[in-house]
Order: sequence, then structure tokens, then C-alpha cells
Amino acid sequence: MENKVILSGIQPSGIPTLANYVGALRNWKLLQNGNDCYYCVANMHALTVRQNPDELRERSLSMAALIIAFGIDPVKSPLFIQSDVHQHAELAWVLDCNTYMGELNRMTQFKDKSAKHADNINAGLFTYPVLMAGDILLYQADVVPVGNDQKQHVELARNIAIRFNNAFGETFKVPEPYIPKIGGRVMSLTDPEKKMSKSDPNPNSYISILDDPAVITKKFKRAVTDSEGRIAYEDGRPGMNNLLSIYCSMTGKTMDETLREFDGAGYGTLKTAVADSVIEVIKPVQETYYRVLNDRAELERIIKDGAQRAAETAEKTVDAVYRKVGLR
Repeated sequence: MENKVILSGIQPSGIPTLANYVGALRNWKLLQNGNDCYYCVANMHALTVRQNPDELRERSLSMAALIIAFGIDPVKSPLFIQSDVHQHAELAWVLDCNTYMGELNRMTQFKDKSAKHADNINAGLFTYPVLMAGDILLYQADVVPVGNDQKQHVELARNIAIRFNNAFGETFKVPEPYIPKIGGRVMSLTDPEKKMSKSDPNPNSYISILDDPAVITKKFKRAVTDSEGRIAYEDGRPGMNNLLSIYCSMTGKTMDETLREFDGAGYGTLKTAVADSVIEVIKPVQETYYRVLNDRAELERIIKDGAQRAAETAEKTVDAVYRKVGLR
């Protein structure tokens, strides 16, 4: 994949987990090579859940610092906070008027989020996939890196783009979902049948990117395995398979190489090695994060510059759209 326009965004909803890092975030650094990338802290999406304003502002800055820590070069690729580019909201309304209720009714995440936030099932929770479509179409993105659970949102963006182009003439690129080959599915450490998630009430179930090394080691030592007593990657052994997969993902070794390395070893040896491999990978991320976050003036300068550069592209799209629909 060469010379493509790519949009990647993440909500400031808390510190990402190891699963987020393995599944998506570590690929962002690779994607900016040879492509035109935009990286966005999607703080407007966070409003579908009630937020403390001061905490939302701090989390947005914190997430921007983390994106830099993941290896993003903000000189090469604009890094910005979504609400700083007002064209996101402007395009979303036009796209709302070109999206059908039936399409939004079929979005599985609305059902999931409604169940979690039964006391606040707001209109934004229903229509946020249109805002997400606008995020993508605003930059004329060719591809959108997503996990399998987000493919439905890219499909909606495609449908909206095609419908708008058919009605008003060629305006939007029709984006493609892109699931990076480098990645993997990291499962809960306490219930390896479930995906690792920071919303899990048990903090021992997930590794936060900012967890202290001692905490990481302790969590892996407590990780659920089984009573087989031997290290092997086999069906019916989700806890063991999860640890082995994480080790492969952190070290770059194949499963065969890993199994040879731990041939005859005990579970304790494996757990310690997995913890050490995770610490080795995320320690430099943590160091960069705290350095960037502590220089608040420079971080705010980077975000402002990124917003200005993103807005230049975004305004061209909004201007074209507004002219097509008769608003200019």
C-alpha cells in the first residue's frame, strides 16, 4: 500500500491497553511511511457519554502525547484534536441528511452502547457513525485502518459517499477498510475467552500502556492458564495460547520458535518472559509519553499546527459539499 491518504482516530476515553496497541496503535507508525496520514483525537465522539469537561480536556492532551509516543511524527503527519477542526461538525450535518434511519438502526455498536448507558440513550449515540463517516470523508481518505469490529462503520461511510456522489456529482473518494497484517487479538488475562478491554471492572484482566513494570509483572503472574503442566499452543487452552501469542507479538518470533524456546519450561518461566517482553516494548513508549506531556507548551503548539494543516484539507471538502447541496 503506497501513497494513500489515511485517517486514524482514537477517542480520549482512557489509557489504551496492550490489546489496543497490538491490534492497531503500533501500526500507525508504519502506516505513515509512504502515505499521507492524519491522526485525530476524536474528542467529539466522547460526548455520547457524559463527560467532566476538565477531565475530557486533559485526556485529549494525554492521548495526543501518547500518539506521539507510539512513533507518530507530527511534522510528517498532522496530529490534531477533532473539535479544533470545526469542519468535522459542519460536514456531519450534511451527511446526517443523506443517511437513512434504517442504516443507523443496523449498527451493532448502538445496541451495545445503549445497553451500557441505558440512562443516557441520546441522539448522538445513534448518529455518531455519521460523524465518523464525516471524519473519514473530510480528508478524502483512501483507506481506514480498522479492526473487524469497526468494518461496519467504514461500510456506512462508503454507502454515504456513493449515495452523495450519485445525487450531487463526484465529491468524495469511496474509502476502503484496511486491516493491518501486523497485529493480533489479545485476550483478557483473567478470562481469556474474552478480548482484553480497559472497561473490564477487574484491572488484573488488562495491561494498560502506562502500567508500571512491577504491575505488569504481577498481572502476568496472576494470568489464567490451565492445569496441563506443559507449554503448547493447542485448541481448548485459551489462557496458554494468549500468553504465547502475546510473546510472539512482542518479540517478533514465530510460534514454532517460541515453543522451542520454552520446551520443557514451567508456566512461571513463560509468564515472566511474557511480562519482560511487554515491558521492553512499552517502556520507551512510556518514556516518550511523559517527556512530551511534561512540555505542555510544545504539545499544544504541535496540536494547533496539526489542526491548521488538517483544516486546510477539510475546508476544501466542506466548500465543495456546501456548493453541491446549495449552501454556498
